[in-house]
Amino acid sequence: MSVDTETCKHQIVYFGVTNINIDERTIGSVDTWRCAICKKKFCEEKQLGIESISDYVGMPKIEADEKWAILVRKLFKGKERWNLVRLKKDGTIKVENPDDKVVELPVRDYKVDNPEYASFLIDDHVNKAIEI
Repeated sequence: MSVDTETCKHQIVYFGVTNINIDERTIGSVDTWRCAICKKKFCEEKQLGIESISDYVGMPKIEADEKWAILVRKLFKGKERWNLVRLKKDGTIKVENPDDKVVELPVRDYKVDNPEYASFLIDDHVNKAIEI
């Protein structure tokens, strides 16, 4: 039985966490929530030391053809090094780096294809840690 995720009256329950580590020290996490009816996933980024309020209320939206992922900027350090993004199977993603430059990155099979960046799908890392 299939449920249309757009018409579903979501019943959100906590699903798990993905910790983001540097040298085995947690610097942030991504909480994953899931609808008990349609199984659609929702994610929320938590970076240690950042106490700003997000610009949206409720669970962040994601399109049916997208997946949640952690984007790692290999050339940056600390809190600016990673963030939660939505990746399509193929195409490009525009991201704003901490130096205020907007960069367009190619995406192939839900992975960022650029040697200066790495991406990790949340689906593969729920209740696990990602060492960056």
